Amino acid sequence: MPGKSHDRSAATRRDLLRWLGTASVAALTPGVVHAATPRAIYRDPSAPVDLRVRDLMARMTLEEKVAQTIALWATKAEVMVTGGIAFDPIKASAAYPAGFGQVTRPSDMRGGPSVDAVAGGTGARFRGSAGTIAFVNAVQRWARDETRLGIPVIFHEESLHGYMAPDATMFPQAIGMAGSFDRDLMRRAQSVIGREVRAHGSHLALSPVVDIARDPRWGRIEETFGEDPYLCGEMGVAAVEGLQGDSGTLQPGKVFATLKHMTGHGQPQAGNNIGPAPIGERELRESFFPPFRAVVTRTGIGAVMPSYNEIDGVPSHANHWLLGEVLRGEWGFKGAVVSDYGAVEELDTIHHVARDLNDAARMALKAGVDSVLPDGIAYRTLPAQVRAGTVPLAAVDTACARILALKFRAGLFEQPMVDARAAERLTGNAEARALALDAARKSLCLLTNDGTLPLTAKGRIAVIGPNAAIARLGGYSAPPRQTVSLLDGVRALVGNAAQIVHAQGVFITQSEDRSADAVLLADPARNRALIAEAVEVARSADTIILAIGDTEQTSREGFAKAHLGDRTTLDLLGEQNALFDALKALGKPVVVAAINGRPPSWPNVVAHANAILECWYPGQEGGTAMAEALFGRINPGAKLPLTVVREVGQVPFYYNRKPSTQRGYLFSEVTPLFPFGHGLSYTKFEIGTPRLSAPSIGRAGSVTVEVDVANVGTRAGDEVVQLYVHDLVASVARPVMELKGFERVTLAPGERRTVRFTLGPDAFALWDIDMREVVEPGRFHIEAGPDSATLKTAILDIV
Repeated sequence: MPGKSHDRSAATRRDLLRWLGTASVAALTPGVVHAATPRAIYRDPSAPVDLRVRDLMARMTLEEKVAQTIALWATKAEVMVTGGIAFDPIKASAAYPAGFGQVTRPSDMRGGPSVDAVAGGTGARFRGSAGTIAFVNAVQRWARDETRLGIPVIFHEESLHGYMAPDATMFPQAIGMAGSFDRDLMRRAQSVIGREVRAHGSHLALSPVVDIARDPRWGRIEETFGEDPYLCGEMGVAAVEGLQGDSGTLQPGKVFATLKHMTGHGQPQAGNNIGPAPIGERELRESFFPPFRAVVTRTGIGAVMPSYNEIDGVPSHANHWLLGEVLRGEWGFKGAVVSDYGAVEELDTIHHVARDLNDAARMALKAGVDSVLPDGIAYRTLPAQVRAGTVPLAAVDTACARILALKFRAGLFEQPMVDARAAERLTGNAEARALALDAARKSLCLLTNDGTLPLTAKGRIAVIGPNAAIARLGGYSAPPRQTVSLLDGVRALVGNAAQIVHAQGVFITQSEDRSADAVLLADPARNRALIAEAVEVARSADTIILAIGDTEQTSREGFAKAHLGDRTTLDLLGEQNALFDALKALGKPVVVAAINGRPPSWPNVVAHANAILECWYPGQEGGTAMAEALFGRINPGAKLPLTVVREVGQVPFYYNRKPSTQRGYLFSEVTPLFPFGHGLSYTKFEIGTPRLSAPSIGRAGSVTVEVDVANVGTRAGDEVVQLYVHDLVASVARPVMELKGFERVTLAPGERRTVRFTLGPDAFALWDIDMREVVEPGRFHIEAGPDSATLKTAILDIV
């Protein structure tokens, strides 16, 4: 962190001399191998991290150094009891006499009997809390007591919107959390996630994702914070602060974060996961780099993960310019670069830029990849390659040193063991559930409303649809201790005040198993019969709540040719449109609860529904929050973190477009269904014209912008004041607007507030014709409003 020590290096000169005095010259000389001694510097927690790393590495063999760069996942089978999943120290010593650096997802049973084919991130079989902690402690006991130097193992877990293990708290999916436009909420939610991960013995979380998402065909769009670089950066910074805290060394309950996926991942060719990102350098620097840069320069981020895709023919895991010159050079990143799962090996098998595993290992190591996940397959070739002279020992030393530094900063050498009783108290507890409910409430976005909402709890209410009676959590989730479906939430809220009736309506897919490779749509004939049943159930109802959208199969990560997740269509799948039309034909109010991972490009529903509440995947407490919003117990205040297109032919479509785009189409509208930043309320707000502290500033100057916002309606509510900048004339083409500030405010009826923003050089900078980051003199529009399409303007001159 800026102004923080990353390595306990605030040591006195006397301390330094004392540490150096305890070690022989040979002990600090690379290549001179010594076993640990009681006075070894690396065992002294008060010594600076860099000195501890040097001391330890001077004692390590080549095999021990390479071991720090590999991990175990499917290969956990080599260190578990035969036919079981418990750790076996005898097998571990035989298979890994030099130790190993990392374990991939100790919470799952990968490598155990009959689970080799279960893919992580999609539905892995889990050990359970006690089993995970027992496994972690057994590994650490072996590493500490039975390996030559006692180097502990670092464990990592998936934690996109919750620790991905049973009983952990599941928050709204990332796209919903982004829609909250609430940094503090993100920080608090990630703090709980980090606490639950750490309580189970892992010190590294594979989160957050700050890819900007510009293609809704891409199945991983739900994992992102949307399309805007500034919003993604702000949410990414908040997430890292929540996971790691503000110290360079991990404090209790904190974990190191992993920044994903650098970069261009969110606009793959044809929307196909891992497809090439045909993006020029200026566009990378102005749109795709900023979220990563914000996190790296404003936090002490522990690790960065490159993306699967290629940019201009160079896969990110072999891109020295990307990982070396930009990430480490320009931005000063000091942490570890860890590979995406299997991505180094894919330099050979998919990208064909490497001839074999050996070649892939050389390329990734040279580019700056320090650890190969999930199993370290390619880097297991390194000892032989170093001895053959094809890989320099210095490159292995560099990678090893970064992994060791992460372990020292994590405090693993001092406190590797885990208390199962503490994990039980902390995981999925009442405090965490309350925060999950708060997050769900703040992630709900009211898209349309003709006055039907909020509903009144009276008469007969039909709750219908494939997403009504199931709590959809989205990708990278696990079963929490409790879930609340929309139907559960409505029944609990309404009680005896109204009669609640329910019908399935349709099924979307034939299976709810998100780990299944094949995705088969439900039988249309069966769905037609279910639609007829739903119509009969709803015929006597006064109001219909229709829960439609996606399943975890229809929008997901397509991680293999046999496990697809991207789509060429964006509208509702199956017979969901037919279900909506049949219910609408009854002449009753139809309120849609959109429960989905993709943006709701549903033109038929948008045109004819009485109201639409965008819920995304709202987490384990989502049913309660959705019911509260529909019946007016809370006032929705979230906004859309991306543009919602009318049809797939408009893609790519994003608000911060260049002025030469969106000229129009034959036989189709050019406008989106919903603009970036859109979101309604049950009250009415007025946002004033922005006021500037000065009409002009110098190129190195800053300006304060004041924006008045007032609640002129009849009930309390939240508004997100959004601030945009438009450079009218520049040396290179500029976006028509760019988000540079936002603030979510809660106002009582009649309450007014002034929101203040400071815009400095970073808000006006561009990459000029010579690829220099500069602020050019000229005229700028400073625009404020409730969304990107409803803005009031002030003029600023930069001289």
